[in-house]
Amino acid sequence: MHTLINTEAKQQLIKTLLSKGIYKKGGKQLYMLPLNELENIYRNETVANNIGNGVGTMNYATFAAGCFWGVEALFQQLNGVISTSAGFTGGETINPSYEDVYTELTGHAEAVRVEFDPSLISYEELLEVFFDNHNPTSLNRQGEDIGTRYRSAVFFHTEEQESAALIAKGKLSSSGRFKKPIVTQVVPATTFYRAEEYHQSYLAKRGQSSCKIS
Repeated sequence: MHTLINTEAKQQLIKTLLSKGIYKKGGKQLYMLPLNELENIYRNETVANNIGNGVGTMNYATFAAGCFWGVEALFQQLNGVISTSAGFTGGETINPSYEDVYTELTGHAEAVRVEFDPSLISYEELLEVFFDNHNPTSLNRQGEDIGTRYRSAVFFHTEEQESAALIAKGKLSSSGRFKKPIVTQVVPATTFYRAEEYHQSYLAKRGQSSCKIS
């Protein structure tokens, strides 16, 4: 009976995930995952979808700007940032490992999800920090880190975030600060997969506050 219940629960959860359009490609991979992993994916997606819906007082922002060690350390220092997570997003493979993403075959970017209190720091201020601390004209490369996983991207969670990101990108493009065009992607946030624990607060664990991310 326990197996039957789990099977029914798994089938229902898969239908829910697919109906939300989370996986437009590779949806068959869902059937290969155990129930607990599907539940984790659903919880992660629910957190993202709750942003801007009046659930709680915190908001989320997701940025990719090269190696996520330095990006996470950058945002951790800001007043109003409640928590950060280093991980992967924007790809097709379900629940990828760091080694999977390293192959450049999953389509994911190394990214950081930032939980912030909008009464202390605005999304526009986060965008300013993001653009000021990496090279947004460098395509799929930041410093010595080369590959699509190191691309510059803003993964917006709401229409308001999308608008703010496009405005910030437009202002930077017309400012004359860069001779090359801004290549930063402004794309919808998809499922965010938290990286392995040793990647979390990587620099802080080693007594470092920053590393070169541009």
